[in-house]
Amino acid sequence: MKITPKGHSNIQDVDFNNLQFGATFSDHMLICKYKDGKWGEAEIKPYQPIPMMPGTQVLHYGQSVFEGMKAFKTKEGKVLLFREEDNFNRLNKSAKRICIPEIPKDIFMDGLHEILKLDSDWVKQGDNYSLYIRPFIFASGQCIKATISDEYTFMIICSPTTTYYAGDMHVKIEQKYTRAVKGGTGAVKAAGNYAASFYPTKLAREKGFSQIIWTDSENHEYLEEAGTMNIWVRIDDTLITPKLSGTILGGITRDSILQLAKDMGITVEERAISISELREAHQSGRLKEVFGTGTAVSVIFIGSITQGDYKMQLSKQEDSYAQKLKKTIIGIQHGNLEDKYGWVAEVESVFSRQ
Repeated sequence: MKITPKGHSNIQDVDFNNLQFGATFSDHMLICKYKDGKWGEAEIKPYQPIPMMPGTQVLHYGQSVFEGMKAFKTKEGKVLLFREEDNFNRLNKSAKRICIPEIPKDIFMDGLHEILKLDSDWVKQGDNYSLYIRPFIFASGQCIKATISDEYTFMIICSPTTTYYAGDMHVKIEQKYTRAVKGGTGAVKAAGNYAASFYPTKLAREKGFSQIIWTDSENHEYLEEAGTMNIWVRIDDTLITPKLSGTILGGITRDSILQLAKDMGITVEERAISISELREAHQSGRLKEVFGTGTAVSVIFIGSITQGDYKMQLSKQEDSYAQKLKKTIIGIQHGNLEDKYGWVAEVESVFSRQ
């Protein structure tokens, strides 16, 4: 792997107390090219523009996939990655669905650890801080015929983060537009999935909502995701989340919360949740809390859900499951609680491991 360190860091110019999510980038990036049927040598270099011709295929056909993952810093100054293997596997699952060649594990893992070693100062200590990591692959061949590319580019860039949403979320149930359909790409992190969600989300925000809850494409009767998050509903003392299908992304935070909740003795169900069940639970006082989970937000409380003219206001519970689960997962991620699951890995240079 070729590594070209940046001579002078930009970190002193960054106000870490006023970060806009995803708008500030660390000093380095990784880039690796696929050509002639194989992946070449990965290179880490200073963060910079990348050359692109007008006929580059990703610009025309959207053949691109990505991941979202995070690194955290312990009180002792160690940098920890959370569930890196799962992110690697999910990236390749997405790549396969979009007909992109899978990235080799050594390129992904070695590159990830090397870039984090170089940019470790960008990972700040404290429960509200993390370094968001964006691995992605896109079609970089040049051709405007509607076909798969013969060249691809894999990259990793990093962005220091604090809170994704300020305050509680207020959402509306979307029953016109659809995020994903059966047989589509809803279960993978394809770039086009997100582009298609922007317009209905924009309409909701114009009405004062933070996000929308997506429903099934057939009849718009069942909850699927909350914006870019998996959704969780607590009715009485039972925690329910939609069962994974071809239209719901298998969130790594979702999987972690499932495990933590079960270990806490919480009754958990993975099943369909209808809008009518949600409304009935709210009307009867049995709907205790609703929250979303994802890499960017961790765990976030949803303060209200609106369907048409009906608004379901939610109060924070003294025994909030969301709060307990958030505290636990953040504790594990930052090295403050025991990791019984083997989820965290300390960042090491690949060269120090050899």
